Parts: sequence; C-alpha cells; structure tokens
Amino acid sequence: MKTEVKKIDGTKREISIEVSGDVVTNKFSEVLKKFAQEAKVPGFRPGHAPMDMIEKHYGPHAHEQVLKELIPSVYNEAINKESLDVIELPEISEVKLDRTTLTFKATIEISPEISLKNYKGLIVNYKKLTVAPDEIKHSIDSLKEARKIDSIDDNFAKGLGYPVLSDLEKALESQIYLQKENQQRQDVENQIVETLLKETEFKVPHSLVNRQLQDLLRHAKVDLAMKGLSKEKIDEQEKELTKNLEPEAKRQVRVYLILAEIAKKEKFAIDDHMPHHVMEFLLRSADWKEVS
Repeated sequence: MKTEVKKIDGTKREISIEVSGDVVTNKFSEVLKKFAQEAKVPGFRPGHAPMDMIEKHYGPHAHEQVLKELIPSVYNEAINKESLDVIELPEISEVKLDRTTLTFKATIEISPEISLKNYKGLIVNYKKLTVAPDEIKHSIDSLKEARKIDSIDDNFAKGLGYPVLSDLEKALESQIYLQKENQQRQDVENQIVETLLKETEFKVPHSLVNRQLQDLLRHAKVDLAMKGLSKEKIDEQEKELTKNLEPEAKRQVRVYLILAEIAKKEKFAIDDHMPHHVMEFLLRSADWKEVS
C-alpha cells in the first residue's frame, strides 16, 4: 500500500491511497465466485457457468462490489498506517479501479494539534463560605410569605416538619451553605476552563462544532415546545437560534478537546467520565488563593 498525506488546513487532510497486486486480484476473484454461485446464465445451472461467462454478464456489478468491499478496508488500513485521529467520515474521490490496482483520495477531518502550556498549578480564587443570620431570616420570611401566616415560631417549624424553630433555622443554614458551595465549585471550574481557553489556541473542527450545535438546537427546540410554542413558531426561530447557539457550541467543543488532550497526557481513559476526571485532577493540582 502506498499513502501520501497532504495537509489542507489545521484539521483537514487529503490522503492519496494506492493498493495493487494480490489484494485487488484476490478480491475480484472472491466477488466473482460469489456471483457464480447465484448467477443465472442462460444455458447453465446456477453455480455451473464458466467464469468467463460470469465475468461477461456480471463484470460491471463485480466492479461495483469490489469497490464497496475494498475501499473501507483499504481506507482503515491507511488511517492506521499514518496514525491519523479521524473524527468524521471521509469524503472519497478520484476512485480508479482496474483488475490489479485501486487508487482513490480521502478527505478527512482529524483532531487538531493542541499545544498545551502549563495546565498544572492554575490559580483559582475562592472565598471562605459563611451563612449570615440575615440570609437565614430572609429564607424564613420567604417561607412565611408563601404560606400567608402571621408568626414565626415553633408551630410554624412543626408545620414544615421540624420540632422547634431552631432546627428549621439549622436546616436552612445547611441548605444555604450547600447552595453557596455548589456555586463556588462551579465558579472555580469556570476559572479553570477560562484560563485553559485563553492560553490554548487551535482550529476547531467544523464537523464537531456542527454536531454539538445540532444537539444544542434540539434541546432548545424541546424547551420551547415545553413552554407551549407551536412547531411552526419554533421553526421560524430556528435560524436565529442557530446563530445564537453557535458560539456556545464552539466553546464546548474547544473545552472538550483541551480536556481530552490533558487526559491523553495524564493517561486517563477517554470515556464519558473523562471531563469529570480531568477537572478533578486540575482542581487537585490548582493553586488555590483565598480572597475576601
């Protein structure tokens, strides 16, 4: 097999592939034998027609079948030979096949080359979390307003499943703290992501962006349908939705590819849990700075 890879841009490659000899001739023989077993040639019972008659009657069909069977296997062998990380189905062109040689070109999109700078020890800012008495009071007042009652006392707490008011206050304090903790975790992760995005530039593969965009668009349409919008109204908004969602789709793809590159360097498995595991690793290795 002969292969030649031509770089089109940051993520696109064109591979010229040629395979000849036994690989091609054996495939023709294999395909023609299959035709011979089922072929209906005038004057001969199925499976008994001479091979030259089979070739005469079914030559063009055999040619198409050889292409159908040979191109995928040859293409995959070429990809492995060149160690290309392909992320989209190829565009096959300039196909030529005779009885001894097959040549074609495959235009593919590959994962971009990502040059990572320091991703360990990233600075993240955090605050020491506390819950002020006013925040607890505000939550209790909100509960009171929702139920239109006059006083906040133990009876009010019992109505909510707590024996005394102080237990309700402790529960609310825990809830508020947990909300703040979750928000700070999200904020810290966003700091990590923004730093990585700012320090890492590369061409984002169009196919991955389009795939993510279609996913975001599908979810947006479902949300609109849940809000009562008709299919006609949703379809009218599709162009605007697509325009608004594209930057987010591109951002999400960039984040995923950066995390995947870190996963490769740190030898993490590339699976559905990869982003979570890499983020945990980045948070463990980050330089945490307490701010007021």
